[in-house]
Amino acid sequence: MTATMSGWPPSAPRRAAHPDGAPRRRGGALDRALPYLLLAPALVAVLWLIGWPVLSVLVTSFRKLNLRELTRGEVVWTGLDNYAEILGDPEFWMIALRTVVFTALVVAASVLAGLLIALLMRVVSPVVRIVLQVAMLLAWAMPLLAATTVYQWIFDQQYGILNKTLVKVGFDSFAGYSWFSTGTSTLAVIGLLIVWQAIPFLAFSLYAGAVGIPKDQYEAAGIDGASAWQTFRAVTWPELRPLLMMVTFLSLLWDFKVFAQIWAMKKGGPDGGSTTLAVYQYLEGISQSHFGVAAAVSVVMVALLALLTFQYLRRLVRSQEGGL
Repeated sequence: MTATMSGWPPSAPRRAAHPDGAPRRRGGALDRALPYLLLAPALVAVLWLIGWPVLSVLVTSFRKLNLRELTRGEVVWTGLDNYAEILGDPEFWMIALRTVVFTALVVAASVLAGLLIALLMRVVSPVVRIVLQVAMLLAWAMPLLAATTVYQWIFDQQYGILNKTLVKVGFDSFAGYSWFSTGTSTLAVIGLLIVWQAIPFLAFSLYAGAVGIPKDQYEAAGIDGASAWQTFRAVTWPELRPLLMMVTFLSLLWDFKVFAQIWAMKKGGPDGGSTTLAVYQYLEGISQSHFGVAAAVSVVMVALLALLTFQYLRRLVRSQEGGL
């Protein structure tokens, strides 16, 4: 007769034992919390180094913090007045539009040039490839201010090598031509400088992705009679697209907040024609001591960059889901 039929309660199931016969112990709360405890110091450090400055700027954007309040230690809350001041200023919107257009053109030119050089390094001889790589490394190692000074001399109105070369090849109208007479031409020179500085990183990154493409895919495309453009669309582009999207996103972040080259070249001139949001923030915060307004500009810039980051992450998730 079984235990159930005899009225006795059924015996409790026995715990599984380890192979050595010792009973298996359930993980306690400390075991489950141990990974989080190990990560806690790093998390606190990140929040302190990154989160605290962001919070400080956000709080400052709601205050009136000019030189008077700063020296006296006064705390004057203004609510959304700083945001209303910058968003109601037509000059701010013009500078914001200029920044967006400038960033888009510079990023497009940088990524395209980097992609072309990466593909070129894949097909040229080893000697030419080494020469290209050494030249890009030297350009990459050049300090920002030194490179900006070199470009100022290249495009100088009287002594620049560019104007002299153009005159010698027959373009006499460029004798004494000023490349910094308008904001558009000044931004064009600055954009060329930024592209020149960005090409090494982009070219090396995309070249690393290009050499990782299996050769048998190109051999199969050649057997099928595909042209160079068809091979690029069917083989190279799908393999490089995730990497290209990543370096484009990084270039957007870097070029959107570029400051040193613009300020060192013409300090946002002439007549504010090359002023971007980063320069506008500096002028408001440092030159005019309107730190609350400058903080509001910073928050707006961070919001725009956060929007770009959200779009990038959404595309990244979609691409990963499509590859599953």
